[in-house]
Amino acid sequence: MFWRILKAMGRPSLIVDVTPRHQKELASLLSGGVQQVRVVLRALALLQMAKGANAPQISNVIPLTPQAIRKIGHRYQQGGLERALYERARPGAEEVLDGAQKQRIIAMVCSDPPEGRARWTVRLVVEEAVKRRLVPRVGRETIRILLLHHDLKPWREKNVVRGRLD
Repeated sequence: MFWRILKAMGRPSLIVDVTPRHQKELASLLSGGVQQVRVVLRALALLQMAKGANAPQISNVIPLTPQAIRKIGHRYQQGGLERALYERARPGAEEVLDGAQKQRIIAMVCSDPPEGRARWTVRLVVEEAVKRRLVPRVGRETIRILLLHHDLKPWREKNVVRGRLD
């Protein structure tokens, strides 16, 4: 019974006071051109909070959970409009190869393949890079992406670099 009473009471309503200037910015953002869906939903939620609606009411209109709506309100209170609408940049994974290592691998792929091989394959590039001590270790996917960025497809051709005979 105690839990029913607590559940009926719900959480206290989060009051977010959105400044008139920010409300105008939100309105222009929504009436403007193409925006990310996340940003539009957050802007709509903020405008609804500015009108005094609580998170459960807003979640009935906008496809966000009450918890997500409250987080948007808290982020607005802590960091302003930019913080509420946009996510922070994520650091991403650290690069496996440095510039010199990439250059050495590309140079190796542009040379002739090892004895007994007709062409380079991604697996062969990985084996030879480690064998020649160009890198301590490297994965096939890293090599595949490196070759992709340099528009190299050595498995399709016998020689990647073709000299012209004049």
